Amino acid sequence: MAETSSDQQHMSGFESLMWEMERDPQLSSTFANLTLFDQVVDRKAFRLRMEQAIVNVPRLRQRVVTSFVPWELPKWVDDPEVDLDHHLRWMDLGGDASRRELYDLVATLSRQPFDRERPLWEFVTIEGLAGGRSAMLQRLHHTITDGEGGIVLSVEFLDFERVPGPRQPRAPRSSPRIPSSSESDSNSDEFSQTWWSKASAPFLSVASGAASLPSRTAGLAGTVRSAARQATVGHRRSPLWTERSLGRWFGTTTLNLEDVLSAAHQLGGSVNDFFIAGAADAAGELHHRAGKPAEQLRVSMPVSTRHDRTAGGNAFSPTQMLVPTGQMNPADRISEIHKVVATVRSERAIESMDSAAQAAAMLPPAAILRSGQHLAHSVDFVCSNVRAAPFDLFIGGAYMQANYPIGPLAGTAFNLTTMSYRGWLFIGLAVDPAAVSEPDELLAELDRAYDRLFAAVGASRQRPEQY
Repeated sequence: MAETSSDQQHMSGFESLMWEMERDPQLSSTFANLTLFDQVVDRKAFRLRMEQAIVNVPRLRQRVVTSFVPWELPKWVDDPEVDLDHHLRWMDLGGDASRRELYDLVATLSRQPFDRERPLWEFVTIEGLAGGRSAMLQRLHHTITDGEGGIVLSVEFLDFERVPGPRQPRAPRSSPRIPSSSESDSNSDEFSQTWWSKASAPFLSVASGAASLPSRTAGLAGTVRSAARQATVGHRRSPLWTERSLGRWFGTTTLNLEDVLSAAHQLGGSVNDFFIAGAADAAGELHHRAGKPAEQLRVSMPVSTRHDRTAGGNAFSPTQMLVPTGQMNPADRISEIHKVVATVRSERAIESMDSAAQAAAMLPPAAILRSGQHLAHSVDFVCSNVRAAPFDLFIGGAYMQANYPIGPLAGTAFNLTTMSYRGWLFIGLAVDPAAVSEPDELLAELDRAYDRLFAAVGASRQRPEQY
């Protein structure tokens, strides 16, 4: 690896909490993304991209070092023995593997813990799929970056065309920054300038849609009351999904973004409201069918607080809310969820969460772990939404046909995350099968729930081509 200057930086309070909570494997914060390609990825071309990426992005070459001093947060230090071959893996499923076989493998790989003595990431390219296609599972520990930062980081290995021209190497930066369209950065190569002039706006929106978060200068009293509301932890509302395990099941579905925008608008909500409403409807229907109805379930939703444009680090606040899951009119459900989400986003404490986390990170590890377990026991499921590029992208000469996110369960029954790409919402469903005994039925009910939302405005659901 090229010689670089050492870049040491302490974790934020929130990142430190995630790091400590992972002592309980059920609270793992690793997130992933499954990309499906039209052909096999060129190993040599991809490796060359990643050789430069670990130079340009410090977190990809750094490991975590903890201090013996109780009040000092863990810090990132350059790993002098970073081995790219450890982080880039290739597997072959034989040539005619089905989608289900791929998903079962992905579910197994996604729950494996990282070696905490090495940089916390791994990309697994999976060959041998039916039709000569391939896939890639990209796994990142949440302490490296959040979903939005991960999208920004991906500029290091994505291309706009199948056979791109060579990139000029650039000097490593401790915190790579995206140039604005008004800047002329002589140190940025043509690719980076083209990329961000075309894509910065959609890439820098997290689908929780936090658009106008309150100013940090809001009244102290209001902030304290807001913090108290978000810190008040209730309990899981599900009488059905009570068990937890380390098992994982993975499935996917897809929605047309324009169709969702239109239907959500007609129902008086946003894309995010539509997305959560489908999850709430499906969850409620499964409870009703099992003879254990639930009028409300508690959902965790990350809200972006990102103001900078760095590829590393985290800038979000985990929030929780009760959503209506009883049987009701689709428009009424959208309306109720819209109100709940708006209330959560308006909380003044959202942008103060990291300060609170900074203080909490000073607690003994055992106390942090107990707190994390207590929080996990209060949430039924997770919903998250991230935007990506609206245009075609390539990795190692292979065309990215689909992008399915895989969010961390963190002790909940399931995580439903969507990523918009090329005009579609690619939805990844990660399930704890001990909680949801028939995860394939949950996925089927999600599809039926979204069909019901479309039907409420007289629309039919488009289906993408099968990959």
